[in-house]
Amino acid sequence: MLSVEELKARTYQERMEDVYRELPIRSTEWTNYNASDPGITILENLTAFSALQGAEIVNLSYRARMALLKMAGFAPYRGKSAKLLLSADHLKKPVTLKAGERFHIGDLCFETNREIITGACKIIGVFGYDGESFRDYSFCLDKEISVPGKFFGEKPKKDASVYFIIDNDPTPLKEIILYAKVVENPRRNKTEDRTEHIFADIVWEVYTESGFEEINARDFTAAFVESGEIKLSLGDRKLAVYDGAPDKGYCIRATLTRAGYDIVPKVTNIYGFLFEVWQKDTKSFSQVFGRNDKITVNSPIGNDVYYLVFGKEKKGSSYRRYEMVTQGGQKGRFVIQKSFYEGVNLEFSQQEFGYAPIKCKDCVRVILYNQEIMQRYNVGKVVGYDDQEIELPCRNIVHETFFLIARRKDKDGYLYDFVRPEKKNEGALYYHLLEGDGKIIIEDPGDFIDADLFMGSVAVNSGDRGNINPGSNIDIDNESIPDGFYNPGYGTGGCFRENLDKVKERFLRDMRTPYRAVTASDYEYLVQTTPGLCIRKAKAVMDSSNNMVRVVVLPDSDENFPKLSGIYSKRIEDRLRERRLLTTQFVIVRPNFVAIGVKCTVYVKRHFTDCRSQIEERIKSQVDYIHSDKNFGDRLMFEDVFHSIEDLECVEYVYDLSLHSENGKLAQVKEYDIFPRFDCLCYPGEIQLELVTS
Repeated sequence: MLSVEELKARTYQERMEDVYRELPIRSTEWTNYNASDPGITILENLTAFSALQGAEIVNLSYRARMALLKMAGFAPYRGKSAKLLLSADHLKKPVTLKAGERFHIGDLCFETNREIITGACKIIGVFGYDGESFRDYSFCLDKEISVPGKFFGEKPKKDASVYFIIDNDPTPLKEIILYAKVVENPRRNKTEDRTEHIFADIVWEVYTESGFEEINARDFTAAFVESGEIKLSLGDRKLAVYDGAPDKGYCIRATLTRAGYDIVPKVTNIYGFLFEVWQKDTKSFSQVFGRNDKITVNSPIGNDVYYLVFGKEKKGSSYRRYEMVTQGGQKGRFVIQKSFYEGVNLEFSQQEFGYAPIKCKDCVRVILYNQEIMQRYNVGKVVGYDDQEIELPCRNIVHETFFLIARRKDKDGYLYDFVRPEKKNEGALYYHLLEGDGKIIIEDPGDFIDADLFMGSVAVNSGDRGNINPGSNIDIDNESIPDGFYNPGYGTGGCFRENLDKVKERFLRDMRTPYRAVTASDYEYLVQTTPGLCIRKAKAVMDSSNNMVRVVVLPDSDENFPKLSGIYSKRIEDRLRERRLLTTQFVIVRPNFVAIGVKCTVYVKRHFTDCRSQIEERIKSQVDYIHSDKNFGDRLMFEDVFHSIEDLECVEYVYDLSLHSENGKLAQVKEYDIFPRFDCLCYPGEIQLELVTS
């Protein structure tokens, strides 16, 4: 196999030494090794060429490296802005937040993506209903306490409900966002689809003049299995006040239509009527208008901004730039500017200036720059050679906000095109944006050779720093709105774009992660990582007599002796069936449990008052396979139990010790040790402990 690193490292002199060593072996007639010999000259040239190739072979272009990684199915993950949910319960009256409204915590900036009405409604009561009576869980609305409540009862069943009572009519809201904080199991594997419901299904309803009606819902809690948001859409329904619950008000109801929970949901807090903000700091902003006479431009990035105005004078053509003036009286591409506190009004007039944009969908584009970007908004020129790199004035760019302005010259002046990364059309400027490094790599200049490039729209983010912890107070930049916004959950999704080294690490990690079930450890790993399930233990053994792999699984649950449910069995079987070898058969085995009795006489030291409890706890920790790291079928060794008791500070010595199985079919005693069956776990049985003071 060709070693690229070896080719790169070997120098010209080392290669020539190899040539001189090989010559006597290859040809006995060649005796003149002086530089004057034409053959030596040819070999020197070929060796020098080989050395150059070795140095250049690893200098692959960005495009070539990306192509190689994509061939293996790996492309860099793009950077993402962190999303945060904010509560506005402190507001006394409804407030409209415009698109681009900015919030701050420390040096992190968060922005809204669209216009939002908030502070209009609050949840005032939460009540569980089991078909006979209501249970009050309104304490979960207090963000200062976190008391777990089982909304659907101790044993959730179909048709169990939870009622959310609201003080005002939420109809004007386009979307309702709730957030449920639950007691999560750390062993539960993450699902690939956050909206997938494995153990239960919920129908969400709202009370109207015609009774309860089903509404559209996107539940990211998997039916209250994990913490997350719940997005509800009311549509055009006319809501009515519901008086069938302990509290009176507008009502949203969640009802179980299927209940097969492995662990009963425990909800600690409910937050209502939240809105989304995204961690980014917009430094230049673009707005598009379909009017060609008078337009109003509002600045979402503050008042100290610079404007560039562009107009399209033919349908489907590039843009022309229009200079901003405060009055008319001249000919050319001008637009009258009238400033006000939050922006400017722009007026075009073909009659007065001789030029104006035509009326079409995107006839006018206005770009606003802050001072930082305006000072460095000219980024360079398209030269046309392969993989040209150009530095940008900022790093950690939000990919979806970014585009460049490409300026070309024609007989009537300059043409301006707005070019987004990786948009491939005939004659287009095709380039890659390296968000984290703050660079672009031009793969194909198209028709834009010798064009000047300028910054268009751009926003930057802070990657995973935006995934802030819950419980923070977030300040709004708008002085007319009171501060006090609160985030109930973690920020999610924030990350930087992967560089090539990170992609290679992910590739190597993926290559080492078992996908096919071949060995016993492969089976056990695949079972323990089944998405959505909580698996404590798994053991795979070969049944040679039946030519079959038997996999025994212990799920995690609230029960003392967890049982393997049908939901668990089916999901594990589906996962293994997809990944097993074609000729391999397997069966999922449910766990068995056997009690191990212990009889022990121990001499203890004086002045220890809790000797019995210490010794019993030590014996239980050794015998208990359910809650320890010991696996199915592991041998329980007599000497381990003996020495664990003897190591206690209160113990003088162990006089007598014996272990016995309470079920001889599941575990047998051989030479004082316990040998459980392959599908069996031990647990403490009767402990007969006699203490003697030394």
